[in-house]
Amino acid sequence: MLNDDNGRAVEEVEQLERGRSSLLFHSPSKKPQLINPVVLAYVGDGVFELMVRQYLVSLPNHKPHHLHREATSMVSAKAQRKLLERWQPLLTEEEADIVRRGRNAKSGAPPKNADPADYRQATALECLVGYLYYEGRTARLQELFEVAIAPVDAAKALD
Repeated sequence: MLNDDNGRAVEEVEQLERGRSSLLFHSPSKKPQLINPVVLAYVGDGVFELMVRQYLVSLPNHKPHHLHREATSMVSAKAQRKLLERWQPLLTEEEADIVRRGRNAKSGAPPKNADPADYRQATALECLVGYLYYEGRTARLQELFEVAIAPVDAAKALD
């Protein structure tokens, strides 16, 4: 079996390349399973923020203040904790393990305005997002993100 410089099977790398997001400019130096959960959460934070922003721009109201306010409410530690609670029953065993690793990771002191328990859960969600992103599982990210925006879309339909 042929291996690349990172020890991954060439076949595996080719599969990743076919499903990889066009926004992955630099591949990590290790397999996603071996990356520190705090680092996965760091990347996942940015990916989740981008997904939220893209969703908000797809809606009719593009006033900057409105976009910022909505994005902030969707990416707060409390909102991410609530979202992770909705995701839990949908997760595979592998994804649940990544969430557990993210939740248990030592990520430093939480922000002043965040509850420590909410912050740990938000870190777990971001860890999963970062992991799925680096695995090239953009369809799975989209599937989970649809769960995130379902209540928002339902509320907007009632207006």
